[in-house]
Amino acid sequence: MATLANEVTGARYAEWRRSVAAPQAGQFAALLPAGHWAKLPATVRRRFERKALAGAAITYAGEVVECRMALAGWLLAQAARLIGAPLPLGRDTGVPATVCITEDRAGHGQYWSRNYGRATGFPQVIQSAKRFSGPTGLEEYLGHGIGIALRLATEGGALLFVGDHYFLRLFGVRLCWPRWLAPGELVIRHQDIGGGRFVFALDLIHPWFGELLHQVALFADPVEP
Repeated sequence: MATLANEVTGARYAEWRRSVAAPQAGQFAALLPAGHWAKLPATVRRRFERKALAGAAITYAGEVVECRMALAGWLLAQAARLIGAPLPLGRDTGVPATVCITEDRAGHGQYWSRNYGRATGFPQVIQSAKRFSGPTGLEEYLGHGIGIALRLATEGGALLFVGDHYFLRLFGVRLCWPRWLAPGELVIRHQDIGGGRFVFALDLIHPWFGELLHQVALFADPVEP
């Protein structure tokens, strides 16, 4: 009986290992100046080098530990419901959070699904697609043709996704938003803190209204079976 159980466990482990491809240097590294990718912690590089194979997903679980939102930021988040609510809708902290990443089978990027718990009501689900395209080499599509071109940078061992400009894709034509119409400067920070954990921080700052949104979530690497 024990032998059969061991065989089943071994088969499940082998299946899990096949579902997640081994880390490989790739498209994210190519978006940084020479040598910058190698200076990042190995754990950060491994997370962004790993690719989920067809039918598989990589999931990180954690919680929201900090959230500030100005009135202008709250109003912007509510208005953004029209395109799928890509920004946090409330200031809840101490609530669970998960990030699920799957690969675009065509090899053009990744699909990200973020699930944030709320103090009351159903969790908020934020979905987007990261594509390796556009003038900066990386774009995040939010929905309804709206997206943001991103630049990669490093700072203090952290990997930064910095908003370069917003755009609208309409009838196959890509139109850049004027700066005065943009919601603000977006900076997303991925910071490793050791022990298989990392910080995901989002900041949105408007040139006139100042800080609109600051959210920090703490995640852990998935436990291998």
